[in-house]
Amino acid sequence: MLLQTLWVGGIWTLHFLVLPGLASVGLASLLIEEVARTLVPQMVGITLGAVLLQAVLLVRRCGVPALWRARSGQLLLAVLVVSLAFMVSLALWPQALRWQLFCYLLLAFFGVLLVLQPVPGKAMAADPQVG
Repeated sequence: MLLQTLWVGGIWTLHFLVLPGLASVGLASLLIEEVARTLVPQMVGITLGAVLLQAVLLVRRCGVPALWRARSGQLLLAVLVVSLAFMVSLALWPQALRWQLFCYLLLAFFGVLLVLQPVPGKAMAADPQVG
């Protein structure tokens, strides 16, 4: 839960509060773009690390099939793929700003969906069909 709060809250805060807040203060748009180019990849890196740790914890608690069967496991895998796609596009095609923005917003959406899911161990204990 703490890991989810860290990366989901960080993504939403950066994109929907910090960057628009810098724009409303009156900073130059080039400066805001430079801040975004620095902080967004760092936030995606934090997301990647947190999701890997969450996936490991899910596997330790509920087993490997939980990654495929449980909705939270599926969302973790989706976030992992999108994070890796963002990082690869950043390294191989840095001019693909729209693709990177799409990946970032997709991470924010998947993060909200993941936060709305019940805690995997408790949900699987209550519903034997899931695990």
